[in-house]
Amino acid sequence: MLYSDKVMDHFMNPRNVGKLDDADGIGEVGNAKCGDIMKIYIKVDNELISDVKFQTFGCGSAIASSSMATELIKGKPVHQALELTNKAVVEALEGLPAHKIHCSVLAEEAIKCAIEDYQMKKSC
Repeated sequence: MLYSDKVMDHFMNPRNVGKLDDADGIGEVGNAKCGDIMKIYIKVDNELISDVKFQTFGCGSAIASSSMATELIKGKPVHQALELTNKAVVEALEGLPAHKIHCSVLAEEAIKCAIEDYQMKKSC
């Protein structure tokens, strides 16, 4: 089987889908080559990620990676969420095919961009 049960579950039943209109940080990344676009929205209260949503246009691996990444940072301190790696996303999904690893990289980058956006807004 190409995809783990965990990948299929997060693809068929993605968590945290949607948009936060009052987001404290938004990160958008995309890969024109493969056509995956990810947008992550975070809400931060007292330096904790109190809510996180995503909108992903892409393949099943991209959707599963976005879903898992949001699950991994929800409720975590901002500094801890910044440490999320694509490797941690892949491990939590119980693996991705080699040619789909870039999807987990996009999820990591989108989260880092959302946190950087939050930190820039906060310092203004």
